[in-house]
Amino acid sequence: MTGGVPERLASFVKALRAQGIPAGPAETVDAAAALEVLGLDDRALVREGLAAALVRRGGQRAVFDAAFDLYFPAGIGAPERAREDQPSTLEELREELAAALADGDQQAMAQLAGLAVEMLGQYGSASGPGGGFSAHQTLERLQPQTLIARVLAAVRGGGARGEFTDRLDRDEIRRRVEGFRGQVRTEARRRAAEVRGRERVAKHAIAPSPDRVDFLIASRTQLAELRRTIQPLSRKLATRLAARRKRTTRGQIDLRRTLRRSLSTGGVPLRPAYRHRRPGRPEIVLLCDLSGSVAGFANFTMLLVQALRDQFSKIRVFAFVDSADEVTHLVTTGAADPEHLGARMLAEAALVRWDGHSDYGGSLRQFTENWLEAVGPRTSVLILGDARTNGGDPNLDAVREIKSRARHVYWLNPERRSLWSTGDSAALEYADVVEMHECRTVQQLSTLVTRLLPV
Repeated sequence: MTGGVPERLASFVKALRAQGIPAGPAETVDAAAALEVLGLDDRALVREGLAAALVRRGGQRAVFDAAFDLYFPAGIGAPERAREDQPSTLEELREELAAALADGDQQAMAQLAGLAVEMLGQYGSASGPGGGFSAHQTLERLQPQTLIARVLAAVRGGGARGEFTDRLDRDEIRRRVEGFRGQVRTEARRRAAEVRGRERVAKHAIAPSPDRVDFLIASRTQLAELRRTIQPLSRKLATRLAARRKRTTRGQIDLRRTLRRSLSTGGVPLRPAYRHRRPGRPEIVLLCDLSGSVAGFANFTMLLVQALRDQFSKIRVFAFVDSADEVTHLVTTGAADPEHLGARMLAEAALVRWDGHSDYGGSLRQFTENWLEAVGPRTSVLILGDARTNGGDPNLDAVREIKSRARHVYWLNPERRSLWSTGDSAALEYADVVEMHECRTVQQLSTLVTRLLPV
């Protein structure tokens, strides 16, 4: 390896660790060995070699690729065409982009992404402290999504095509446009890193892996990606819960059986005998706030617990906004269509009576009046919500009543702990009654489910 590359590799691995990819010293040594074998001539080969050495889990490749493009960029400074014969107007750039999209020319699209960032993405002084390059600004000015009809006409070539073929062509063009948008984001990060420093851009501009996305600020695309992780995640958590259950079935040493066994070894108790516990599978009750941005967190958690149903003897799900209702049957049938589960609940269940703002006090009262029999000595209750009461009565007595009947009660709050009991939040008041945990990401949720749910 040549001078400077070891330092670059070490910084790259450090950035990956900051993004949640657990690349340690052993993986770093493997990556260095891969670079020695592969060299630096073929960038695509270097990318795959480092990925094989450093990426260990699914869902981390997008983070790796974004960091790789920062620490091992394809070029430096403005793209070559920007220094030679760049288009003089925005419309000329759009014409070239439409032609590249119609042909599916990846190399041309990569060049045009660089040109677009150079022409449209610069703000402030590119070399000054307040300047840089913005992918959002570039895409807002270029509007590549508005070229779909023009590109589709070019692909058709004036000939008539069937409805099915036309739909396939349109989907393919949308994929090319989205790919180009990704190239613009990559190019803007590269140019910004040259101005602001790689470490700073890597910290703030790389989208986190799905398991580190904050539920409350996740986009629709990110929430859709999280829903796709439900089944693999549930299998992993089911394995952990089964292992915990197996460990806890072994009880205390049975002294009488141990002494009886020791007769075959002259009275030396070499093989202890245990009183094996035979616990019944626990019951789970979910009580979920489905208002506003909290709904994404609640929907994901409901679907995850439903996917874990084999680990429990019974699961019942209740949801509320300013009114509570049981939605167990909707969660069961909604597992096949998780994207529209929240909309179905709001449409088919009686969750909204007045203005659609959370009413924790009234909803908790409804639950204790109508469904308290769902909670028993084998029941673990999970309350999902941000505890923002909109200034209403938090109804702590209802929570105490639920706690007095349940085996466990845990509150999972998707807000940062530093925001608890700010504004209209009653989080710390509820936390005095039941155990409350910050649960902002899938990573935190996985840890809490494995640790808190009884076996």
